[in-house]
Amino acid sequence: MQNEVKFTRKYRERLLKDPYRPAYHFAICDDLGQPGDPNGAFVDADGVYHLMYLYRNTTENAFHWGHISTTDLLHWRHHPDALTGFEGDEGCFSGGAFLDDDGTAYLTFWKFAARDGVKDRGGIALAKSLPPYEVWERIEPIAVNSSPVWGIADIEVDGEILHVGCADPSNIWKAEGRYYMQTGNLIVLNEHGRKEDSPEKYRGDWTDLFRSDDLKSWEYLGRFYENPHLGVDDYPDRTEDDMCPSFLPLFDAEENGRPTGKYLQLFIAHNRGCQYYIGRFENERFIPESHGRMSWMDDAYFAPEALVDGKNRQIIWAWLRDDLGDVFGRYGWSGVYGIPRNVWLEDGVLKMSPVSELDRLEYGRISYEPSHGENVKVGDGELCRIKGVWSGDEKVGLAVRVSDDGSEYTEIYYSPEEKKLIMDTTHSGTEGWKIREEAPFELAKGEELSLDVLVDRSVIEVYANKRQAICRRVYPTSPETSKGVRLIGKAPKSLESCKMFPSNPY
Repeated sequence: MQNEVKFTRKYRERLLKDPYRPAYHFAICDDLGQPGDPNGAFVDADGVYHLMYLYRNTTENAFHWGHISTTDLLHWRHHPDALTGFEGDEGCFSGGAFLDDDGTAYLTFWKFAARDGVKDRGGIALAKSLPPYEVWERIEPIAVNSSPVWGIADIEVDGEILHVGCADPSNIWKAEGRYYMQTGNLIVLNEHGRKEDSPEKYRGDWTDLFRSDDLKSWEYLGRFYENPHLGVDDYPDRTEDDMCPSFLPLFDAEENGRPTGKYLQLFIAHNRGCQYYIGRFENERFIPESHGRMSWMDDAYFAPEALVDGKNRQIIWAWLRDDLGDVFGRYGWSGVYGIPRNVWLEDGVLKMSPVSELDRLEYGRISYEPSHGENVKVGDGELCRIKGVWSGDEKVGLAVRVSDDGSEYTEIYYSPEEKKLIMDTTHSGTEGWKIREEAPFELAKGEELSLDVLVDRSVIEVYANKRQAICRRVYPTSPETSKGVRLIGKAPKSLESCKMFPSNPY
């Protein structure tokens, strides 16, 4: 026992000293968080938020779902792992969660095949639990991997064998007394849709739909949706898949809104990151009406998971990828999530903001009357929140994590000429992805620019006018001397900053 206490303390102290480990963005501390997908999010009847996280248990050499819960979306309690290796398999990959009317919570997940390949070949499986959701009972696979390739079910429909996705199930949802679930298509696309002579029906993004009356027997209904503009107007092209899908209703206000009748199909393409469709659910199918992205130049914002809470908020978590070499061996941890992001539909536009609970971490507020290009002295340049308002008729913004000698920095600004919100990390340090992330964004005539910037050591997030956001990881070479903030362009009409109190235990 003394050794366990000793090593636990040393590990905690190591993480507390790490200059790159975020303080108020959730960071995995249980093993190798790669892949580090958020999964299985739901809110129970007492208003407790539950969230699962995918990680690799290196002791068991199996992929687990860790389980955390919170009442404030800031401070998390750790539970026993919800999903582990099972009957000789290697655990599971991603999936979703669903809370039924009787209080039973269900997890949907992509199950690995048994290592010996005899008992099963993997597929889509369920686990269920009752309050307080500490112990999860496995249920037999509801869609079995019947193809020679793991992640595919070969199903006969009208005398034809169809290759159906048997990977990354969505959350379950209920409509008119029946249960529905999607499955992702990456493996089918890889196997049957990437060659020049591949059938057109196996190219690009789609999901497959299953239905059940009792959560035990499931039937295949066909494609859940078809991409209406394949490769046109920034819609997904033939190379992009649909995995980690989430399907939930949208409301018309930031909090306590009314149902809009529209739904958000949230997903990733593995080569382009997080994106979404907004559309209708009719006749057991999804009809996309518009498309947008949450990651543009690469896939740094990845593997989204979402829930709807008692305030009619759809809240999203995403894994922030950085792919540092041997990150777990070097730092002893890996895996970070973006701040819980609240999304809603207003005037046909998907609006977004950090959850309002984040305000509780603010302290040490400072207001400024800065001049053009001035260096701004914030209370803590590595753990802070900065809000500013500009006229927005020229290039304006902030540089954060500026080094003492000015050679390293991360720029965040609005470019009216390019009609984009930009985060430039090409001078952010010697490690991490060096890229100029560009998100489409345009101010209306006379509209002011409002930026909300979150700095959390190696994480930077920016929200613009509650309708666009960028989130990335950065690694200053000398983090202890890279805490400066500098204005870009003309001075803002107003500017304030506050320190952010850490919410991670370590």
